[in-house]
Amino acid sequence: MNNTGNLPESHYQNSMDNENSCDNPCPIARSLAVAGDSWSILILRDAHAGLTRFDQFRKSLGIAPTMLTRRLATLTEEGLLEKRRYSEHPPREEYLLTAAGRDFLPILFMIGAWGHQYRGGGKLTRFYDAETGTEIKAVAVDEVTGAKIGTRPMRIVTPDES
Repeated sequence: MNNTGNLPESHYQNSMDNENSCDNPCPIARSLAVAGDSWSILILRDAHAGLTRFDQFRKSLGIAPTMLTRRLATLTEEGLLEKRRYSEHPPREEYLLTAAGRDFLPILFMIGAWGHQYRGGGKLTRFYDAETGTEIKAVAVDEVTGAKIGTRPMRIVTPDES
């Protein structure tokens, strides 16, 4: 269904082995360089659930403090979270979602929808619209055509082809 044969063999290999692949022309690769590991995605999930403080994230995730510190620093440097001091004595900071972080919510829901369908089984967390009480069923739709993404053929155009 997807036509990706237009890409050179090495298109996705450039800089994907580097720690920071921001020079990659693919927006998927650039996004994964920032928030592509499971800890970062789970931190963003918890931030959307209202967690803001280091100890809250640590307790929720069971993550090592050094790992959490690194992930929070990266998410802050990349503009998905912002650090704000909430106590002077002792000095304490919290992490709040930025516009970019808030815009990550649909991605979290799409990952969750995929997981519900293909990694389901057993008891799963469900998400409901607080106003209507209906369960949220995420679907990705192309804003221009209105078609569900994945139902129509696609063509990838690299920057050097533009």
